[in-house]
Amino acid sequence: MSIEVRPKAITLNKEEAYLEITWNDDVTCQYPLAHLREACPCVECRGGHQYMGAAYDPDNLLTLTPKRAYTVTQIEMVGNYALQPVWDDGHYTGIYTWDYLRRLCPDEETSNG
Repeated sequence: MSIEVRPKAITLNKEEAYLEITWNDDVTCQYPLAHLREACPCVECRGGHQYMGAAYDPDNLLTLTPKRAYTVTQIEMVGNYALQPVWDDGHYTGIYTWDYLRRLCPDEETSNG
């Protein structure tokens, strides 16, 4: 039985350009903002509705090639299940669910087998 992943603490470090989340299983993940922007899960960034869903999620956040440096101008909670950043390029439609963020955790490169 798996526990529902939920953040215990969320820190946006604008100076060093990362989002840090400590999860309820005591894993802490640091997400570089430029890479997180490239992993935007919205339909516009994914290239259409046919590319939505976990099958099209990046396997490793750090292998994405950012087009440029990005900053987050503000970040909002979406209900009890996600974050919605507003990026310095004006983009704001990406909703990053807890499950999606947990799967993207760059600090937890574990192999099962």
